[in-house]
Amino acid sequence: MIRYVFGPEDLGRVRFASSPLFELAASVQALRNPDAHGIHAPWARATRRRVHGLEIDLLEAVVPERGYHPDFVTPPPESPRAALEEELARVRSTPAEQVRTEVGWAYPGRMPAAARTLLDDPAAGLERLVEQMEAYWQAAIAPYWERLAAAADADVAHHARGLAASGPLTMFADLHQRVRWRAGAVEVDHVYDAEVELAGRGLLLVPAAFVWPELWAMLDPPWQPAIVYAPRGLGTLWEPARRSGTNALDGLLGRRRARILAELDLPVSTRELAARMRASPAGVSEHLSVLRRAGLVAGRREGRAVLYARTEAGEALMRAAAG
Repeated sequence: MIRYVFGPEDLGRVRFASSPLFELAASVQALRNPDAHGIHAPWARATRRRVHGLEIDLLEAVVPERGYHPDFVTPPPESPRAALEEELARVRSTPAEQVRTEVGWAYPGRMPAAARTLLDDPAAGLERLVEQMEAYWQAAIAPYWERLAAAADADVAHHARGLAASGPLTMFADLHQRVRWRAGAVEVDHVYDAEVELAGRGLLLVPAAFVWPELWAMLDPPWQPAIVYAPRGLGTLWEPARRSGTNALDGLLGRRRARILAELDLPVSTRELAARMRASPAGVSEHLSVLRRAGLVAGRREGRAVLYARTEAGEALMRAAAG
């Protein structure tokens, strides 16, 4: 069991963040062993063709099939929505001694030849690793990133509401069945034991779809202590957009507005909705405004974009129309 022990300031320093690199690293494991990550099977089938022929031997070496993987590959994000380019720059700038230490932890015995390049010449090895990560990202993650980011955003919004309504202790229990609050600490059921004094650093919570069904815990210095968990709602992540009930709603809302309401299983921007529907952003924005005034959808700003999702009233209308 891992225990993150809270001091007097740490509850106020709990924060959420999404991370492209955590998704990238976890997806390597999901693609390598799809039977253990069955919920992502549709993604794995489509992606295997796209990554075929890519040189990713070093990436695969630093994301082992089991056990510890070097934390410098997935530095805990410093902002709520980390950008890929910024995170890759952090990987590239990892100190050589940190690289050698963590690769040694991952491979205390026999080491793959690809991983040894990081020991022999860390700077050149990191440059090659980042190149492989970029190529893999474009093939495996980029086509789905908005969908993955929306799932993370929806999960963070859910837990933010729970935090406001019930407080942090209930919120921790809602994260994952292996996480709980007890006696001044967040406890994580794990294969090994550790006690981490947060000492004012707080705790980072990172939703990452490809981590499912596992739970990752970061605790070694110099990294921010973090728990990486699967967000809610993954059962529909790879399903086609929901259409059930839209015919019944066409007469009430109009065909286009009914379609928009059905598309909002996860928060999405006006631009993404327009691309899905092959419609103009201005037209989609006008329909969203009508749905918002009717109390069926709500928007919240994330950076420069506004993400829209169904309200409880919108969900109830969809359920009623689906019978």
